[in-house]
Amino acid sequence: MADPLLDLIEEIIAAPEEPNGVSPTVTALVAAKDEDELALLLESLPLQQRLDVWHSIGQHKKLDVLLAMRGDPRETLIKATDEQEWDELFYDIEAEDLLELADSLPSQLMDQAFAAMDKLQKQYFNQANEYTEEQIGRWAIHDLLILPVNAKVRDAYRLMRREISDHVDCIFLVNRAGQFSEAVKLTKLFGLPEHIPLVDIAEETFYVLQADDDCQQAALEVQKSGYASLPVVDVQSKLVGRLDIGTASELVNEYYEHQIMASAGMDEDEDLFSPVRKSAKSRALWLGINLLTAFLASAFIGVFEATLQQVVALAVLMPVVASMGGIAGSQTLTLIIRGLALRQITGGNLKALLAKELKVGGLNGIIWAVVIGLVAFAWFNDPILGGIIAVAILLNILAAACAGVFVPVLLDKLKIDPALSGSVILTTITDIVGFVAFLGLGALFLV
Repeated sequence: MADPLLDLIEEIIAAPEEPNGVSPTVTALVAAKDEDELALLLESLPLQQRLDVWHSIGQHKKLDVLLAMRGDPRETLIKATDEQEWDELFYDIEAEDLLELADSLPSQLMDQAFAAMDKLQKQYFNQANEYTEEQIGRWAIHDLLILPVNAKVRDAYRLMRREISDHVDCIFLVNRAGQFSEAVKLTKLFGLPEHIPLVDIAEETFYVLQADDDCQQAALEVQKSGYASLPVVDVQSKLVGRLDIGTASELVNEYYEHQIMASAGMDEDEDLFSPVRKSAKSRALWLGINLLTAFLASAFIGVFEATLQQVVALAVLMPVVASMGGIAGSQTLTLIIRGLALRQITGGNLKALLAKELKVGGLNGIIWAVVIGLVAFAWFNDPILGGIIAVAILLNILAAACAGVFVPVLLDKLKIDPALSGSVILTTITDIVGFVAFLGLGALFLV
């Protein structure tokens, strides 16, 4: 089945250049797409076609498109937007939108957008800036259903006549000081007499998020809560806003995208078609770090230079030892990083987790040591060589299991992102252990 987005990308790239941008056909197709689809389309296009399509999008959609895009491609469009367009784009902008754009907009446009907001949105924006990007108070949604704690069902009926936002399933009750007190699920209201106090039908247990909670942890709490949104309160228990399941899912997705990209030393906001110099600069650091670790592993190989000169088979089989350890270690590393992200790993269960991973490594190590040993024996007709590589494989897989557990845990304790540097350290460890074990055994028994 054809993918409409892929077809549209192909059509835009293949279309002949028009003096006034994209063709009328493409303009019509673009106009039919919603903001999320347009954001993905723009991120998928080379720079010139991206700018042509951007200029063909209606003004009423542009701000929402920017909000749906990643940071780097968004910045290219902001720079390409005429100054006179911003007054219209910023008209009636909300605090949540400006917070999302804050990292991409230059200070002059930030001031212009702030000036365009009404008094209440400015208050929300300033309140959000009291928290860091890692704290959920910064991203709290202010569109709420709120009533005083002494309200009755009739008050809830009047409140529900207004338009209800997405992912709102509760009315939040607050006291005179604005502190969160109770939550009443909307589905409990239907058919009830109007005189009943809302506190009588409030939820018995209801999880409340603290504004200084970590974003990722707060998002996971919403996902497992069973509610469409949870209240966010400050240190005085005053209701700041809410975190809904939509925002929570976005935060979780962004976190795991960050983990995936960071494992390669890259930024999740990187543009597919960012300038060559910028992309090369951002990736050069990790190439340099990898080079240093590669030289470190090579230094250990150099210790066994005489052995390699006498037994060429060792050089032929070295990559097998290193790659098996690297793959086994990366599997454990990925599992542990996920466990750390979900707050599943503590000092209490670390020992049991290490024992389990060593058992898994031992079982796989024995199986594949036998297989690889037999292959090496058949290949070089040397039973000692087969035994040496079998033992080296087993030792390296066990070392990989240990490193896969301890490296991310240690990095996490040092406040270093395990996804960013864990794989580099792990690969270095498995390379060194594998080479030393294999070449050391070779030096003992073959030379």
